[in-house]
Amino acid sequence: MTVERITDAALHSDDIDEQKIEVTLRPGSFNEYVGQDRLKNNLKLAIKAAKKRNEPIDHVLLYGPPGLGKTTMATVIANEMGANIRVTAGSAIERAGDLASILTNLSDGDVLFIDEIHRLGRAVEEVLYSAMEDYKLDIMIGKGPAARSIRLDLPKFTVIGATTRTGALNAPLRDRFGIIHRLEFYSPQEIARIIERAAKILDSKISSDAAKMLSVRARLTPRVANRLLKRVRDYADVNGDGIIDTRTTKAALGLLEIDELGLDPSDRNLLTSIIDNYGSNPVGLSTIAALTGDETTTIEDFYEPYLLQIGFIERTPRGRRVTLKAHKHVDRNSALVKEQQKLI
Repeated sequence: MTVERITDAALHSDDIDEQKIEVTLRPGSFNEYVGQDRLKNNLKLAIKAAKKRNEPIDHVLLYGPPGLGKTTMATVIANEMGANIRVTAGSAIERAGDLASILTNLSDGDVLFIDEIHRLGRAVEEVLYSAMEDYKLDIMIGKGPAARSIRLDLPKFTVIGATTRTGALNAPLRDRFGIIHRLEFYSPQEIARIIERAAKILDSKISSDAAKMLSVRARLTPRVANRLLKRVRDYADVNGDGIIDTRTTKAALGLLEIDELGLDPSDRNLLTSIIDNYGSNPVGLSTIAALTGDETTTIEDFYEPYLLQIGFIERTPRGRRVTLKAHKHVDRNSALVKEQQKLI
């Protein structure tokens, strides 16, 4: 059984259970969307040009680590275009017929959002190629010698694809996107603004200092920030007067074992396992997975992005290496720390 971590940027079961709340927390326009200024400026230009020509916006590919707002951005694009959005996932479209059913039910100007688009099967991708490029749907009718191909006209629509692994996309599919952008990690100041906005929507009072405290522990990720906010709100409601201040926030985070950099026990276990067994030497990904009991994809997708971002892990040709900064953080008297101290 997989244990869900509160600092994990992937969707949890409680996030799905609280889907109604999650939808209300998501911004509906560029004015409400905090951060990603470069991406927003480029999309605003593309949307204005498309509206002026009375055409749908080019197909958009959004990529980056989970929890940074790819689904939210797709919804904002649809709202700004005044279009309806149809949401699906790459893993949910198992056969070409599933995709054909979705495409034939679209209308002119609609947005089709495909989350984790890299998980589409090859047969499904082949159907999507002509649909995206020519707005045509090629389907086979019948089997064997009597089989024949027919081509159906499709309405002009926009595909917005989201992926955490852009390298897993086949080149022919990737090349059919006219707008390709990466979502970057947020700054603590932007996360604090997101937390204050979410608290207002949730009808919870939060001090600016508490929002700042949460922002530096949210792993630079809005999804984690909103999840932490809801857990601290629960603590404040049960153990206080419902007001989220620094004392309440610190106590709640202590209960959750989230440290001052947003690392949870799983992160610290990964770092200490490497340090205790290999010190400052590089370690292979499969070895790290064996030490922690996780899959290699879990290490790459959920541990590494943030640990690389804050400079706790380095990628070298020989493997991953824990940095001096990480050694100091986990308070390990490693040989690397001793060597550095001698040089000072």
